[in-house]
Parts: sequence; structure tokens; C-alpha cells
Amino acid sequence: MEQAKFSYHVFLSFNAHDTGKTFTDHLHRNLFRAGFHVFKCEDDDDDEEDKIDELKLKLKKGIEQSRMSVIVLSPNYASSERCLYELVVILEQRRNSGHIVLPVFFNVDPSDVRKQKGSFGKENFQIVNGESHKLRDWRNALKEVADLGGMPLQNQADGHEAKFIENIVEVVANKLRPRDLHSAPYLIDINYRAEDIISWLQDRSTNVGIYVICGIGGIGKTTIAKFAYNSSARSFEGSSFLANFNEIAKQYNGLVRLQKQVLYDIVGRKERISNVDDGIMMIEDAVGYKKVLLVLDDVDDADQIDTILGMTDWLNPASKIIITTRHESLLKPSVPHKVLKLEVLNKMDSLKLFSWHAFGEDHPLEGYLELSERVVLQCVGLPLALRVLGSALSGRRPEIWGSALEKLETIPDGHIIEKFKLSFDTLEDDHDKDIFLHIAHFFLGMDKDDSVRILDGCGFHTIIGMQNLIDRSLLTISDLNKLEMHQLLRDLGRNIVRMESLDPGKRSRLWNNKNSFRVLNYKTGTEKIEGISLDMPILMEDKSVKHSIDTSSSNSNYSLGTDAFTVMQNLSVLKLNDVNLIGCFKEFPKRLKWLSWRKCPLKSITSDLSLEGLVSIDMRYSSLQQTWSGTRFLKILNLSHSWELTRTPSFAGMPRLEKLILKDCVKLVDIDESIGYLQEIALLNLKYCKSIRKLPINIGKLESLKTLDISFCSSLESLPMELNMIDSLKVLRADGIGLNQIICNTNEQKSLQALFSSWISKPRISPEISWAFLPSSLVSLSLVSCRLSDGSFPEKFSNLPLLEELDLSENSISCLPEWIKSLPQLQSLSVKSCKILKSLTEMPNSISELSIHSCSSLEMVTYQSLLSEYPSLVHDYNCDSLVMMQGKFKLEALENADPQMLKRFGLNPETVENAMVKMDLFSSYKIKMLPPQGLYEEGIFSAFLAGNKIPRWFTKLKKANAVKFNISQPLKNIQGLSIAVVYTSSESEENEFSRAYWRKQENIVQNWTKDLKWMHYPRVFGVPEGNEEITWLSHWKFGDMLQDGDEISILVRLNGLKVKELGIDILCEELSNCKVASPDPLFSNDNVPGDVSQRGSVFKIGR
Repeated sequence: MEQAKFSYHVFLSFNAHDTGKTFTDHLHRNLFRAGFHVFKCEDDDDDEEDKIDELKLKLKKGIEQSRMSVIVLSPNYASSERCLYELVVILEQRRNSGHIVLPVFFNVDPSDVRKQKGSFGKENFQIVNGESHKLRDWRNALKEVADLGGMPLQNQADGHEAKFIENIVEVVANKLRPRDLHSAPYLIDINYRAEDIISWLQDRSTNVGIYVICGIGGIGKTTIAKFAYNSSARSFEGSSFLANFNEIAKQYNGLVRLQKQVLYDIVGRKERISNVDDGIMMIEDAVGYKKVLLVLDDVDDADQIDTILGMTDWLNPASKIIITTRHESLLKPSVPHKVLKLEVLNKMDSLKLFSWHAFGEDHPLEGYLELSERVVLQCVGLPLALRVLGSALSGRRPEIWGSALEKLETIPDGHIIEKFKLSFDTLEDDHDKDIFLHIAHFFLGMDKDDSVRILDGCGFHTIIGMQNLIDRSLLTISDLNKLEMHQLLRDLGRNIVRMESLDPGKRSRLWNNKNSFRVLNYKTGTEKIEGISLDMPILMEDKSVKHSIDTSSSNSNYSLGTDAFTVMQNLSVLKLNDVNLIGCFKEFPKRLKWLSWRKCPLKSITSDLSLEGLVSIDMRYSSLQQTWSGTRFLKILNLSHSWELTRTPSFAGMPRLEKLILKDCVKLVDIDESIGYLQEIALLNLKYCKSIRKLPINIGKLESLKTLDISFCSSLESLPMELNMIDSLKVLRADGIGLNQIICNTNEQKSLQALFSSWISKPRISPEISWAFLPSSLVSLSLVSCRLSDGSFPEKFSNLPLLEELDLSENSISCLPEWIKSLPQLQSLSVKSCKILKSLTEMPNSISELSIHSCSSLEMVTYQSLLSEYPSLVHDYNCDSLVMMQGKFKLEALENADPQMLKRFGLNPETVENAMVKMDLFSSYKIKMLPPQGLYEEGIFSAFLAGNKIPRWFTKLKKANAVKFNISQPLKNIQGLSIAVVYTSSESEENEFSRAYWRKQENIVQNWTKDLKWMHYPRVFGVPEGNEEITWLSHWKFGDMLQDGDEISILVRLNGLKVKELGIDILCEELSNCKVASPDPLFSNDNVPGDVSQRGSVFKIGR
């Protein structure tokens, strides 16, 4: 069983005498209220001697079981031996396992901690006990934690502690947000079940690119796919998980939606796709050259795959596609693919999984064994059934189990959905049952927070109700905060409603388009109906009903009479798409809470349509020209793509509005000044509103606004200075808008006049905006394609201490602005397609994700100091000029390489041949002719030379690409291993080598004695022309990982190439048996750290 690794979210390190009852106590309480489980130990340093070791063990365990640590560095922190012990352990955990660390400088100057002055001077280390190594460790730890940056009180919230604590809690929340896909808890034997697919994903061969996971519903196909995706996605250059593929594909424009998701997941931006064919071409252009991982979950038709991707021939052969399906023969035998047919769990594993959900441990409680075995028998090994029924019976008395079993044992084995109904029946009351049914019919795939707003408006206690469903495994929340439910459970909900009556008009909910249309068309509805969904474009694709619908009207949307709703006075949810309602709205249901009427043909809302009680209005793609006022309960208003809309409604009558979405309202000119009344609004989306010239001054009164999107508002002339008054603003997206600092002198005024003249003399493309007043509360800032240049960054941007995400893609900058280097919280930086960007130097150490895709001029990436761990998410493809990335690699002319390294291969720096070599650059997928290059990669040095250049003292094997041997000589202090490979083109592959840069070139070294394995994929590779021979020389630093008696193997894989000779040599520090005795260079000047021994038991090095 795979259990969660962490027991706590946060470990608090603090001096109890300094802040234990004040600042740290308030911080702990706020973290707790935000839902975080915090380890806070208040034991003093002056414990009895025999309890000190026990306390240290407790603290160490607390740190190891926490996902992150918050270190409150107060004036007397360094005087506590306990605090310094915690600090050393925390930083060690950070180095070893990626533990997240957030330093908080409370009434302390970070420079005092770094330079160890004032209260952090060595004279203040009170307890040293004569152990000098402790003092050294403590001083190193203090310097390291100061170098991490962090949150100084004096620089934030104007020194106000309460606001400072709010900021800390928000930073913690952002750092702990989930990165992986949500997966089911208690995964029994998952490593064994997914072993083959994980191995397939790690294998870089290109023979098979498709893996099909098949099996019956509820058997765990999606669970296996998510586990494999989470385990391997980061080793690909892009990845996308398309959940509920079949269901979405069948919806109107569903295939286009899936194409958009693929592009967004892999390219990182939302694209406009007009049709499926355009989408195929856009995916081919953006994805074809990348090594990507795609998961298509729940595919029903093989043709759908080609519709999404086009013919898969153009995909990078190193890409992988995982498909889950119920059909074992989904793909034709002519399509190369692997198949994993999932079997049901055996009796023992079934009992374990059931027990975890029923009892919270892997076996039944005393007195429940026989009952549990009977329930397990009814679940026939299906993981979904075991989870659902185990959760339903959890905490119940034995007599309740007996009653449930009597019901279960009367249901035939093939009717699994009916067995799930037991879990539905065990819900405490009709309240939770109704929430389940509403979600199963209308809310799946929706944002959880939006769903809560609407369901609360319908009178439900939604938060507690949803939690009850989650506890019973009837509902899950995705990593994107979407409501999800297994298809079998969704079908259970719909079957329950279907069984209410043979007459659809007498059921509580209508989701089937046929039934909805007939009830509305023939006016057979009743007061029992609480929700209706009707999607006419989907219905019209059904040939069985299309002939019965009158489509003679010139309008694309079919007309239905409003009187069909007169009797439905309990209707609370109405979802329509492309439907024209004609008639009087006076008797329209007054209890309606959610009106989703997409492609509404009305030009204005008629006066007899009451919107007073609505909580959410979704009228995307409407024909509205005028709007309304006075919807006092409204929380969500979405009028996106209403292309005729010119004005917003007055907001004076909408005091509770939280989300206003006006995206792509291209004729919208004015935002009503009454927007200042919206004290609860959190989201304002004006993206692509191309006619808006100004934002209302009252925008500064929006005290709750968190997200503002003004991207591509191409007519926007200015931003109100009041913008900086919005302390709540966290996310600002301003893509496609030119930036200009405030004019403050005569020369700049002349420049402005010249700018106005240029606008008059030629059409404006995009505006220039004054950005001097950005609020310091921003966490995310997007300035894609804003015509930024090196001299155009406003200095005020430096006042963004909380900024974590910054996107400067598609701008004309050649280097990073200085102010970026001083952002203490910056975690994600994107500079994609900055074509003239030449260097990224002294970047903040806090960055964990870096996107430099298509920076064709970029040469160098460095950080402010050497790091123990470098960003794992670095998107660097299509960077033709990149020769150095600190912590990852460095490429330089061989004549400038380390002389001792060259000597090891018998090369003289002064006489190195300059014969040009055809080099494959994997970061750009291009081939260039270059003079010989030296490549440093995390403990490995490589070079590619024309001809056979194996040194004479190497042990050589002809026509061999593998060797296995024991280190049997009495070698001492083995430092490294040198490998030389001579290769040439394979005759059968020569004509195909134009695609070889998509293939696999690797060296694999394995220490069988110590069970260690290293795989090297060099970032550049020499490509032979014709019959030309190339020698690949590489030296590996192993630290102490190679010793006398170890069994070692070397395997060289060069797809499309032929290995002609293999040479090896072992380097030791001293001994006559070692053929090369010169000391091993430490790679100290190239910012590429350490040796391969630091890389774990199995580690991939290189691209």
C-alpha cells in the first residue's frame, strides 16, 4: 500500500522565548484556520540532560514528516541550540528530499544573518560545548538560509504584523498547492501493477509509442494512468492528461476543446481554434518536434485519436501516448502498440483496499472479518466498488452491515451499478442525496467554487454535503479544482432519477437531450422538475431525432415556447445551448438560481423576465446589445463572446457579484462606473475587449479583487492610478499591451509628443500604458508580447516583494532587468520566444520553474549563487545558441576545456584538431557544423571528434557495444571511469538519419554490486556523414561509488548508428595499475556541480 509520506504541512522553527506566545502563536493559529496541519514544538532548550536526545529525535521526525518549514528568524534565534539544530536538519532535508523552506525575518535584517553580525554574531552562540564542528555547521546554515531570500517584516505590509502573517499564509498556500494529478488514496500494489508501463515510459526506444490500458469500468484504468503520468511527466518536454475523453469528444465542439487543452498544457497558452482541421495543424506545428507525453483517458473510438492529433506519423518518435479504454481491440493490429489488460484484484488485495476505506488500516477490526469478507465477495475485485462500499460502511455498527449485506447479496454480480446504490442509500439524509444527484446531472467538470456558489443559492449546505460525498468516495475534486465522479457513479445518479417515473416530465432532473426537448416541445413538464439541460447542437447530431425537428427557420437556434416552463415552479437549474425561447416570460420560474443560456438570440432582456433570484448567469455567445440591472443575489456573470454588447449593466443592484467575465466582448466600450459598488468581486476578466479605452477610476474601490485580466485590450489608453489601492490584487494579466513609464521630464515629454504624432500618422497596433502604480500585493504578473525592451521596464516593478510568477514571453529584451534579481519569492519565470535575449544571469535562487522555449539567441543561464538543487522544470527546447546552464551543462570549444581533462584522453590543447564535426543540438533539434566541443554535464565530461581517437592505453573491444567486468585489481581511491566509443552510420539507416536526432543515444553504466545505475543522454551529439567515423569520449566522476570487487557493466545504445569499437579506462588517485594518475578535475569553474555519485540509485544525466 502506498501511503502519504507527510503527516504535517508545515514545521515551525522559532525561539519560544522570542515569539512563542506572540508572533509565532498568531502565525500558527492563522495557518491552522487556513487548513494546514502544523508541527509546533514549544519544549525549551533547558530540558533535563537525559531528555535532550529524545527532543532532538522528536524534532527531526517532525521535520521529515512535514512538506515544508517556516523558519521565524527573530533576534534571539541564534542563541538557542535547539533552533540551530532545527535549522541544520531543515536545510539537510531540503538538500536531500526537496523539502520546501520559507525563511521569515522577524525584526531581523537578512544581511545580519548572512554576515553573522549583531545578535547573529558567533559570540552570541551560547551553547557550543567545545564542539567546533557545531559552530561551523551553524554558521554555514545561517548563511545558507539567508541566501534563500525569504520574507522580511520591515519590507512587507508596512511592518504590520497581522498583514504580514496573512502574506505568509498565502505564500505557504501557494508553495503547497498540488502539482500532480489527484489520485485515489490507498493504492494497493500500484508499483507492481504499473511496473511495465513505468518501464516503457522510461525506456527511450522509439519502436512502440502507444500503450493501451484496457479493462472493465471501475477496474482502475484511470488510476494506473494517473500514477504513470505523475511518475514520468516531468521527464518529457511537455505533457497533457485528457480526462473523460469520450464524454467531452461527444459534446458540441468537444474535439476542439480537447485540442485547445493539448496546446495549453504543452505550449502554455490558450489558442483560438476555429475547427478540428485547424487544430490538427496547430498541434503539429507546436508539438511535433517535442518529446511529449499524452494520456487519453476513456477513449471509445480509435478515430477520435486521429481527429485530435491528425495522423500520428508526424509526432516526435520519442513521444509516448497512453490510452485507457474498455475495448481491448481499440487499435488495429497494424498500429504498433502495447496492451495492459487489467485484471480484478485478488481476494487478499481486495480485503486490504476495502479495509483501508472501511477501517483506516489494512485489515478488518475485530468482529468485522466475516462481514468484510462477505462485502468483498460482492465487489468482485473491482477497486471502485471496494472504495465506495468501504467508505459507505465505515463507522457503522455490525447490524447495519448485516442489513446492507442482505440487500447486496440479492443483486446479481453483473449489476454493479445497483450495488453502488448501497452507498447512496447510506447517505445521512435527502440533503446529501440531492447534492449528489444535482452534481451527477449538471455540475461535473465545473469549478468547485462556482458549483458551491450555485448550490448554496439553491438552498444546500454545499461544503459539508460535498465533504460527505468525498468521504464516501462518491465525489472527487481534481487538481484543477473541478468536480469529478466516476462514470459508473454518474450513471448511478442518472439511473436513480430515471427510475422516478416512466414519464420524463415527472422526473426531478432532465439531462438527456431527447427527453428535455420532448418535454419542452410538447409541454409535458411538471412541478417536480428541478433542473433541465438541453444542448441543441448535440441533439441535432442525433439522426434519430433530427428529421422530426423543424429546421426551416433561417435561425440556427430552434424555437421553443416559454409557456413550457409555466408549470415548473421548482426549477432551479436551466442549461440551454442554441435555443430560442419565444413568448411571454411573466410566468417563467421564479425560483431559478442558475441560468446558462449560451447563444441566447435576444438583443435585450425583456422587462417581464425576472432575474431577481439568480445566483449565476452564463450567457456566452449571446446576441445581447443591452443588459439589465437589479440582480441582487447574483454572484457570477459571464457574458463572454457577446460580440454586440456595447455597455455593461449598472452594477449598483448587484452587490454580491464575485465574478465578472466579459472576455472577447469586442464592441464593449464602457465599464459602468458603478463597478465601484462591487465590494465582493474577486475576478474581472476583460481579455480581448478590443474597444475599451479606459478603466473606471472606481476600480480602486474593489477591495476584494484578486484577479484582473486586461490582455489584448488593444484600445486601452491608460490605467487609473487608483489601481495601486487594490491591496487584494494577486494576479494581473496584461498580455499584448505596450508599456511606458510615467513621463517626468522635458525630454520624455517630447518623446511622448513624438509618440502621439506617430499614432496619428499611422494606425495604432497596441497601446502604450503607464504602469507606475502596480499594487505590491501581486503574486502573478503576465506581460506577454508587451513590446518591452531593455530600457522600458518601469522601476516601480521592483516593489513586488510577493511576486511568485512572472511571464515576459515574446518581448524584445536582451537581458533580465535588475529588479527581477531582487524578487525574493519568484518561483516561476517564463521568457519564451524572446528572440534577442542573450543571457539570464544572477537569477533569484528561489526560481523552481524556468521556461526559455524558442529563445534563439540565449547563450547563458546563471543564478545568484551555487545551489544544492537546480530547477527541475526547465523548458529549453529550440534554444539554438544555449551553451551554458548553471547546474546542468556547459558547452565550450575543446581547445578551451580543462587541460587535465584533455590530457586524460591524450589530447593537447594546443594541437587539438579543428576538424569540423556535424553536431546534433538537442535543445533545438537542429544539426550544425561546429569545431570540436567539450561538454560538461553533472559530473560527466564529453567530446566528439572526427576519426578514431581512442587513447592507446584504453582497454579496447572491437564491434562491441557492451561490456561487463569485475574490478579485480587492487585499485585504491577509484575516482572515475572513462569511456570511448567509435561509431559510424548504419547502412540500413543512413537515408533516415535526418530524423536521428529524435532517437536515442545513450551510455548506461551499472554497478551491479551496489545496485546503482546511471544513464547519460548527452545534450549534443556528433553525427557521422557517409562512412565517417566519430569518437565519443566521456569521463565520469564517481566519487566512492566504484570500489575493488564491484561488478560493472557498460552499455552503449546508438539507434541508427553502428558501434565499431568500445574503449574503457579506470582512473584512480594513486597506484601503478592505474594507467592515468593525474588528479581528477573538480569542474569547479563551469558551474556544473559534483559527480554522478550524488545523483541517487538510478539517475538520468543530460537532456
